[in-house]
Amino acid sequence: MISNQILQNTIDGLKGITRTDLCVIDVEGKVLAATFPDAEQFVEPARAFVGSPADSQVVNGCQFFKVFDDRQLEYILLAYGDNEDVYMIGKIAGFQIQNLLIAYKERFDKDNFIKNLLLDNLLLVDIYNRAKKLHIETEVKRVVFIVETKRDKDGNELEKIRSLFGGKTKDFVTAVDEKNIIIVKELAENETYEDLNRTANVIIGVIKSDDVKEVHISYGTVVNEIKEVSRSYKEARMALDVGKIFFEEKDVIGFSQLGIGRLIYQLPIPLCKMFIKEIFGNRSPDDFDEEVLTTINKFFENSLNVSETSRQLYIHRNTLVYRLDKLQKSTGLDLRVFEDAITFKIALMVVKYMKYMEEQDY
Repeated sequence: MISNQILQNTIDGLKGITRTDLCVIDVEGKVLAATFPDAEQFVEPARAFVGSPADSQVVNGCQFFKVFDDRQLEYILLAYGDNEDVYMIGKIAGFQIQNLLIAYKERFDKDNFIKNLLLDNLLLVDIYNRAKKLHIETEVKRVVFIVETKRDKDGNELEKIRSLFGGKTKDFVTAVDEKNIIIVKELAENETYEDLNRTANVIIGVIKSDDVKEVHISYGTVVNEIKEVSRSYKEARMALDVGKIFFEEKDVIGFSQLGIGRLIYQLPIPLCKMFIKEIFGNRSPDDFDEEVLTTINKFFENSLNVSETSRQLYIHRNTLVYRLDKLQKSTGLDLRVFEDAITFKIALMVVKYMKYMEEQDY
């Protein structure tokens, strides 16, 4: 069904061209859109007209028209004014609304197909048959973006993104829930992953506002066939979760950028608990105080360089060495030794992953 806003915009535009007032009423007598203030006076005549066998008639100097969608009556259209061409203008307006109904139905059919494609709800033969029927190319480069945001007070992020890709009819924009918007984007042969990052940042620029401050965008790998689109979608979903666990500072994350976080994310929680117990015994990295955690993170950021780390922490080199020695006594791991440093880094990431999964369960 066409939104009331679209109907209003359409008849406002037509009035601006023809100088004829228009009104759209549904079959139950509700005024959906009007270009004049007292449209309610025509509700009862419109209800009576619904039961009439005529497709058009004049009531109180106003032209009434029926607008059908596949032989099903959808709207009553009114054309009202002194213009002698009111009948013709009403017919043109009805034709325009009827075309909108067809276009929106086609978009709904494509939207439904894309959702089922993403969720793996279609057999391979159905994918190709339906794609052909909907005039969707099957062998082109595509990638799936997921945009996660808390909706603003108007909840219009979906329309903002659709307007961004509006001229590109080969791209598909749909919503799967109140937080996530999915974009299936067709790519040119020369587009790279750097271009995908740029596209993601453009989307952020379009939807970020005073009401929407937090936006996360992820994307999967580029696929070459329509049957592989669901894989790119699953990769984008994983990238969204892994990005929130290990790359909090990033607004945009691609599946190919996840590194070891991708492996940790696929570990079962019991195995993670066993690993942490082997490394720390009954302790956890969460038990360390803020000073120790800051020291550890800064040491890793500086590639285990003692001098640079002490400089950035504004402490004496010997103070840093003392802290590392103290950490070694409590954990048995010397962060100055590469193998121990890797073990400790992975353990920190595993603990982060476990905490995230626990929060999702609540």
